[in-house]
Amino acid sequence: MGVSEAKLVQTDGGLEPEGSGWFVLNAKQARWLDGHFGAYTRFEGDERFSDIGVHAPGQPACNYHGEDAQEAFLVSGECLLLIEGEERRLRPWDFVHCPPETDHIFVGAGDGPCLLLATGKRPSGGVVYPVSELARKHGASVERETTSPAEAYASYSPDADAPCPRLPW
Repeated sequence: MGVSEAKLVQTDGGLEPEGSGWFVLNAKQARWLDGHFGAYTRFEGDERFSDIGVHAPGQPACNYHGEDAQEAFLVSGECLLLIEGEERRLRPWDFVHCPPETDHIFVGAGDGPCLLLATGKRPSGGVVYPVSELARKHGASVERETTSPAEAYASYSPDADAPCPRLPW
């Protein structure tokens, strides 16, 4: 019979898929959220993608961390990559590969928006948020090392629906 198409439903922040089927969704129409780490869309609804994550960061994307799964990132725009205690400036179309356990975070930079396409298998529970002085300078470090995402983000307010940022395309 094949895989059915997921219905796109309107939310206060934009469209999101309902169910687990296939779908096509333009980033400008997707549900966007805004929080401590800036505006982002996951292109997901209540049913999360089981093996991949997609995130468009603001400033920084999240807390500095390493996880038990490899990840790959494609950058559109300019950002800083904080990785294993080093800082690298990235430009449009730079590709970053992180083997498992690589401590990293992206911080928006430059004059325009930076869209980050993140791919990889979702971690199976092995995430470590280490204390990092470099990440702290960019507002992206925990105060105490933890393996609990709830603890790592406990001090932040919940994200709220937001309009799609002005994208250059």
